[in-house]
Amino acid sequence: MELSVIIVNYNVKHFLEQCLYSVRQALKKTSGEIIVIDNCSADNSLSYLRPAFPDVRFIANRENSGFARACNQGWKESRGRYILFLNPDTILPEDCFETCIRFLDQHPEAGALGIKMLDGSGHFLKESKRAFPSPLTSLYKLFGLSRLFPASPHFSRYHLGHLDENKNNEVDVLAGAFMMIRKDVLDQVGGFDERFFMYGEDVDLSYRIQEAGFKNYYFAGSSIIHFKGESTRKGSMNYVRMFYTAMSLFVRKHYGGGKAGLFNGLIHMAIWFRAALTALGQFIRRIGLPLIDAVVILCSFWLMKEIWSQYVRPGIEYENRLLWIAIPGYTIIYLLTAYYAGLYDKWYKWSELIRSSAIATITLLAAYSLLPEQFRFSRAIVLFGAVLAFLLISLLRLLLVRTNVISSDRQKEEHSAFVIAGTAAEYEQVLRLLEEAGFHQPVMGRLAVDPADGSALGHYKNLPALTRMLPFREVIFCQGHLSFAAIIESIRQLPPGLTARIHAAGSHSVIGSDSKDSSGEAVSKESSYQLADPYNRRLKRLLDVLFSLVGLLSFPVQLFLVTKPFSFFRNCFSVLFAKKTWVGYAGSADALPALLPAVLACNGLPAGNPSSLTEESIQLTDDWYAREYKPWLDLKLIGRAYRRLGG
Repeated sequence: MELSVIIVNYNVKHFLEQCLYSVRQALKKTSGEIIVIDNCSADNSLSYLRPAFPDVRFIANRENSGFARACNQGWKESRGRYILFLNPDTILPEDCFETCIRFLDQHPEAGALGIKMLDGSGHFLKESKRAFPSPLTSLYKLFGLSRLFPASPHFSRYHLGHLDENKNNEVDVLAGAFMMIRKDVLDQVGGFDERFFMYGEDVDLSYRIQEAGFKNYYFAGSSIIHFKGESTRKGSMNYVRMFYTAMSLFVRKHYGGGKAGLFNGLIHMAIWFRAALTALGQFIRRIGLPLIDAVVILCSFWLMKEIWSQYVRPGIEYENRLLWIAIPGYTIIYLLTAYYAGLYDKWYKWSELIRSSAIATITLLAAYSLLPEQFRFSRAIVLFGAVLAFLLISLLRLLLVRTNVISSDRQKEEHSAFVIAGTAAEYEQVLRLLEEAGFHQPVMGRLAVDPADGSALGHYKNLPALTRMLPFREVIFCQGHLSFAAIIESIRQLPPGLTARIHAAGSHSVIGSDSKDSSGEAVSKESSYQLADPYNRRLKRLLDVLFSLVGLLSFPVQLFLVTKPFSFFRNCFSVLFAKKTWVGYAGSADALPALLPAVLACNGLPAGNPSSLTEESIQLTDDWYAREYKPWLDLKLIGRAYRRLGG
């Protein structure tokens, strides 16, 4: 057997689905096997993929054991002359394995090979070729000199910027996203060092391959797409901590004396420097943004109170003691309501700001009307203060979007049009998939993949000219009549402002990513489930917590209302600490959005109780619950089965 392809998966089943289709095509020209190690994914990866890929050997871990350990698991099970460690968020051309193996066969001094990698927009990924970390290269990278002088052999040594990305070269470090190694070399030097949980394990193995007398090569004779963003996102605090901890471990392991001390000092300086920048960005995006909004809202109410008392109702005096309680209270209510209405979701949307502000204002006025008379001071101040807060928050969001502190989803909100590159049959298939997924962006039409096809908007190779004539911003490439190699080449040549997605023949998803720093996105039938929407999941969790608190606070009353009150009491604690949810699936529901174990099944019976319904009926019930979920459904089911909530 020529090749063993080893892929570690963690919660990226749709990306892995497309990857496996491309690997399967590439193996048609090479004898090999595919081994997938699943690191305890929570997205039902195995039950989703196993039926479609009976030729793949799946290994299920009971915990997330880390990338290095999972790779070693696959290596020990492998039988190929060459071992390829491959990321699940990659797409390969059909000739990839054939050309890589030919290169290695022609270079007996080569111990391992990396490849030219492109991001989801077709841009070259600099980590395709790297040098070993050193104090100076790390310092240049840390202070941005490598960006200022990207082609300098001195300042940009970390990413070997002076080497032509379109030529084969001997390099130091190969990326773990695509690392093809001779089996006998791997047996000699050993697998990945399992002390590296994530990041740095590829640097360490590359170093040991060179230490053993072999060479590492960057191969430009083929290109792959690497979507990235499937695990720890770049720029996150967790990424900074894990990356620099891995570098520190590498230095302690391979560098000695004063060099190690200097390097570790620089690494710790880098950790603090990057952590400070990351913390500042995250503070604004996650914590600081609500705090800034709180200040804006607080000032809006206070300013409106001053305007009202001086110019509208100058004869009325408001007690400071009352204002110090009421205005902060209104601010907290406004913020909490806006949060659960979606104001602080991943992407900033103008529509979400309008919706969350409207809901918060209505909630605020409703809460105001329920207050005792002594705690009210003016309904008009509350209303106009909320309106002023909305206007100021809108201006603030506009400023933060313009300065790239937060991301806007303007294109998605405006439902930018897209086209589908494929045959007429592929076009219809993808349209059905998108319809099932609840994908509402307008489709402009089809791009032909056959030059003789005159029934389409144009040919996919004429994208630059078509974008000047038609207002579409997205292309879905259908693999089938088009090869993966042709799709990768087309993505590499995409005009600016155009993004791409990929759909493999036989698959049930469409995947894509706008850049190397943005998380990849998948569209599938599951996307249409209301229960997969973060907004609904957040409301479901809020309902779980509130009902549990009410149940605990009124526990003596439950002795008479619930048949098993002490079991109900335990369930309240389990739900409160996110061990259970009050309402969930009646069956296994492997293909549905993941939920915690349920107290009450969505068919109205206590979870785990035998049902007279057939397995098919249970599946249909679960599917309906996930697809049509609204919070009131949980309330309705809880009300009907209240007495049985103790089990």
